[in-house]
Amino acid sequence: MKWVTAIIKPFKLDEVRLALSELSVQGVTVTEVKGFGRQKGHTELYRGAEYAVDFLPKVKLEVAIANSLVDAVVEAISKAASTGKIGDGKIFISSLNEAVRIRTGETGETAL
Repeated sequence: MKWVTAIIKPFKLDEVRLALSELSVQGVTVTEVKGFGRQKGHTELYRGAEYAVDFLPKVKLEVAIANSLVDAVVEAISKAASTGKIGDGKIFISSLNEAVRIRTGETGETAL
């Protein structure tokens, strides 16, 4: 099993969710986060004063998947979240040792 974490632009969330739904991926957790990478934030003008926005709004998606779905999920997220511009985000893949469904006690991939 794998744990896939993707940091994407907020306005791409619906497209990514649809792409994952087409793969029958269930159980996605979404968190609103702030951060920066190569963008290093930007400067905005508000009421005549200039100020720096160091952390940009992003969305973090987390999903536990079977090993057989890793390539398809990464490709789906990459295509759906891509704008071709800086700040599109990152995908991180980690090993997942165990999963337990609380309601039924199922373990492993059957718990996903």
